[in-house]
Amino acid sequence: MKHPVDVHVGKRIRHRRWMIGMTQQQLADKVGIKFQQIQKYETGMNRVSASRLWDIADALEVPISFFFEGLAEDSGMQPEVAGDILSDKEALALVRSYYSIPEAQRRRLFELAKVLSDAA
Repeated sequence: MKHPVDVHVGKRIRHRRWMIGMTQQQLADKVGIKFQQIQKYETGMNRVSASRLWDIADALEVPISFFFEGLAEDSGMQPEVAGDILSDKEALALVRSYYSIPEAQRRRLFELAKVLSDAA
């Protein structure tokens, strides 16, 4: 049975990997394991050991704490979020594309999006 914390950590691995445009194979190569193991980590089927999480954090260029952000303090469970935006591949692709735009243009695009959303 999957533990909610393992599922949360796996989702955070997948989200970060997607955000930087890395494939499961590329992450596996950097960590020194097979991509199937990355799949199991990302679904929460396999628990990530502390040393492996250290290697994954290094490969994804985030602190270890990144994988635990969003867990409820009192229960160790992730709070339910209706329509988790980061679980949508299209939304992740949009965010990744957005951050590849030069900063000055990105700010203008952001302002345009705010105006358009206010008008809708």
